[in-house]
Amino acid sequence: MHETPFVPLVELTRGSIVESVHWGALVVVDSRGRLLAGLGDPYLVMHLRSTAKPFQLLPLIEEGAVERFSLTPEEIAIMCASHSGTDEHVAVIARLQAKMGIEEKELQCGVHPPFHEPTWQAMLQRNEAPTPNRHNCSGKHTNMLAQAVLLRASRDNYLDPQHPVQQRILHTLAEMCEISPEDIHIGIDGCSAPVFALPLYHAALGYARLCDPGALSPQRAQACRTITSAMTAAPFMVAGPGRFDTLVMEMGGGRVVAKGGAEGYQGIGLMPGALGPGSPGIGIAFKIADGDPGGRARPVVAIEVLRQLGVLNDDQIRSCLADLAARPLKNWRGLNVGEIRPVFKLDWRGLTD
Repeated sequence: MHETPFVPLVELTRGSIVESVHWGALVVVDSRGRLLAGLGDPYLVMHLRSTAKPFQLLPLIEEGAVERFSLTPEEIAIMCASHSGTDEHVAVIARLQAKMGIEEKELQCGVHPPFHEPTWQAMLQRNEAPTPNRHNCSGKHTNMLAQAVLLRASRDNYLDPQHPVQQRILHTLAEMCEISPEDIHIGIDGCSAPVFALPLYHAALGYARLCDPGALSPQRAQACRTITSAMTAAPFMVAGPGRFDTLVMEMGGGRVVAKGGAEGYQGIGLMPGALGPGSPGIGIAFKIADGDPGGRARPVVAIEVLRQLGVLNDDQIRSCLADLAARPLKNWRGLNVGEIRPVFKLDWRGLTD
């Protein structure tokens, strides 16, 4: 029989029957490279999608962009974002582009309606069409164009995988995740930028090192701290109203960095000390096998992982994350008809040396 790399992570019930199951694979790694927990295949190769955005920003920050362009935490955070396209997001993107001498028409991400439904409805009322700055990846594309500016490289083909900007991003990602660039599979993302597939273990290691960069070069370590401090200081810019990444960073007190990606991918980083005094940085990466098209499984898994690790408690979950965590399922009349619930327990191996 063919063995699957996935295990059940989330169930949906109707009455006493389990009606649907979301399978996935998950890994927890510390900044020293120790595999602390795993469900399914920890070396499953999957595209990070937008979970890679903090790594894609590192070369720009390392080049001194914060000082050159007088960047604010909001402007740094939105370059890591899959934002909801609210007016607040667009205002920050436009301000960032003005600082960098970039025009919206240069973005090659395409257009789509904003994720935030009230914003989209308001745009429809005033007959306003979406533009590239409303695209959830407009911050990433602004980052890439800014890197081209600093490198004095062509801006017309900045998405070409062989472009100097993309090559620097690839090698930076490889270094952060301790994997050879030749072992990273390159695809094309929904926004037309190169996207990277690598084992879950290495992605989680990259997030652990992003949050705990003491073993990296001073320049890179400072760039990592700049990015994580901006994301945790301005979490609304990273996602938007009611979304997991924003909510968990708002309540995380600077201890949690979260960045989801399309097709059910999620990266989470925990700062040193988040699991107790002296604990190292922790990286978590998981993939929902079916791509989680409705977005219902990924936050349930993420919240349950953080609960089992002791980062979140039940009161915090009830007060701030109840709409995304394990919960009753209601029908159109508001009747409870079942529940969505996690069905896994981490095989935690501990932090002892």
